[in-house]
Amino acid sequence: MTYIEELQAQGRSTFTTEEAVRALGGRVPAVRAALRRLKAKGAIADPHRGFHVIVPPEYRRLGCLPAEHFVPDLMRHLAEPYYVALLSAAAHHGAAHQRPQVLQLMLARSRRPIECGSVQVELIVRHDMALTPVVEQNTPRGILRIATPEATALELTGYPGHSGGLDNVATVLVDLAEVIDADALMTEAQRAPLAWVQRLGYLLELVRAHELASCLDSVIAERRPFLVALLPSASMTGAPTDSRWRVAINSSVEPDL
Repeated sequence: MTYIEELQAQGRSTFTTEEAVRALGGRVPAVRAALRRLKAKGAIADPHRGFHVIVPPEYRRLGCLPAEHFVPDLMRHLAEPYYVALLSAAAHHGAAHQRPQVLQLMLARSRRPIECGSVQVELIVRHDMALTPVVEQNTPRGILRIATPEATALELTGYPGHSGGLDNVATVLVDLAEVIDADALMTEAQRAPLAWVQRLGYLLELVRAHELASCLDSVIAERRPFLVALLPSASMTGAPTDSRWRVAINSSVEPDL
């Protein structure tokens, strides 16, 4: 039985170069050469230097395992706290008109995006991400950490550029609102940047999620809001103001209802 087959028999789908060297008892250059040959055959792929995934025949067309299958092991290998975020998290919670082609992860520090065959992982930074509530979901090859629906709703308003723009954010909120718990939303809103809460309140009202929007009123009042732009990248000059949410409506939003 080959080393790769032994790993698969143990239920493993990832390994490091160092593990292969120890297991095979060979010289590092020889082991790396053997790994390169396996990679050329499509039997393994490298989402990160020194970290390898075993690619079974059903995933050879991708040139890699699906990202959800190797991310838990890779982030453990890198000692990076993470969670699935934004559109990817929304999709896991059932709120996506079309499943994102790229897996979006939140990290505490900047890293280069991951590319493995045709599989892509976008890495986004939130410095206080360790405080974000998550749920855990079993995958065929590990446990995936995913931002809660409430945290996801707030982050979508905080990262519209990574979320397909405000039209798409509002569209996703239509479905996401169905699984958001009002009490959990209030708790998360108390620690989120106030501008995110204001924008979320406006968008929830826009998509007729009135009960969820109302639970944010007291959170905003306690935190003494200042006027913020609905679209952070655009000027507020001359934009009408929503007095309830203290938001300058500097962009029209048209959700796909």
